[in-house]
Amino acid sequence: MIVADTGAILALLDADDWYHAAMVELFDRTGSRWVLPWAILPEVDYLVTRHGGPAVADIFLDDLAAGAWTVEWGDDGDVVAARSILARHADLGLGLVDGVVMAMAERLGAEAIATLDVRHFGAITLEGRPRLLPRDG
Repeated sequence: MIVADTGAILALLDADDWYHAAMVELFDRTGSRWVLPWAILPEVDYLVTRHGGPAVADIFLDDLAAGAWTVEWGDDGDVVAARSILARHADLGLGLVDGVVMAMAERLGAEAIATLDVRHFGAITLEGRPRLLPRDG
């Protein structure tokens, strides 16, 4: 299982994104194993509307509604675990979305996290040591 972060989804959806080709190649190989944490959905919606436009946002929403993406809606412990991660790494300035992505990756035993945010995700050792894709190939 690969837990997706906001930046990975944005790059996948935005043909003008610097990392679009790399994310498309990664998704073509591994997309059936991707899980989208609930916490990234509002952030993806906002950013894809702002940068890709309403038409791209509508396509993403249509795909979500049709079940094209696996969404992990979480459990009661995810926000508690995210808060713990944020507190332990307060110096990094992480936010709720990153914390939830990390907490879910740990809880689900993810093999990897699809993220372009290697500055934050690369600075933290998570339980199970998920790889960071595309960085770790």
